Amino acid sequence: MRHPVSRRAPSSRSERTSLYDEVTNRILSELEAGRFPWAQPWGRSSGAAPGLPRNALTGRSYSGVNVLILWGAVTEQGWLSQRWLTFRQALEAGGCVRKGEHGTAVVYADRFTPEAEKARARETGDEARAVPFLKKFTVFNVAQCEGLPEALTADPAPLSERQIVAVAEALIAATGANIRIGGDKAFYAPVADLIRVPPQQAFHDQINFYRTCFHELAHWSGHASRLNRDLSGIFGSAPYAKEELVALSGQSAPLATLQ
Repeated sequence: MRHPVSRRAPSSRSERTSLYDEVTNRILSELEAGRFPWAQPWGRSSGAAPGLPRNALTGRSYSGVNVLILWGAVTEQGWLSQRWLTFRQALEAGGCVRKGEHGTAVVYADRFTPEAEKARARETGDEARAVPFLKKFTVFNVAQCEGLPEALTADPAPLSERQIVAVAEALIAATGANIRIGGDKAFYAPVADLIRVPPQQAFHDQINFYRTCFHELAHWSGHASRLNRDLSGIFGSAPYAKEELVALSGQSAPLATLQ
């Protein structure tokens, strides 16, 4: 969303660098936590709306790095909506931000032409040089607000019926794996020897439910009682990366049958 530019001078280079670092570090934290909201093929199992984050009042989609920041916040907090408001917009809409809530910082980028530069350009006949700037502001998910009109807070549409692929169902059943359906995360837990995947209807494209099952089943095959692979790697380590490559390779053959 584009916000009006204030007339004050743009931030200094050090302030811009600090803001760049803050955004970068936030994205790195998401990666280190194993959250990839821009690649995750499902929404919340409780029915989170897929799509781009939007300003609830104007309807405009956020863009650039703000999409990653807001997707990450929705994934981390478990909110159902992709709609956001500034503190002032919540008041304008007839509601308010709930006491004690903490907002999510996003950024606005634009260019600013100082008056002195405009004067120089007029005197020399040159084109005025604009100065890029980055400004931080805070937004709140509508789930953090109260008193808003129902049109801004209505729950997403209910999940659709399952789109069953018989051959995939048969293959999954034949493994005998302990697969639990529910929640909003997909993983294989070696100690408990079980797989957890979100409900099929939570996937934006339901065929990805089966792709995710096959990926986790590839990890499942590495249990000590089966192929006995090293499943001890933590995120970012070489063993973790190696096992992910195994899982990607292992899911390829069954996925080919679903094309």
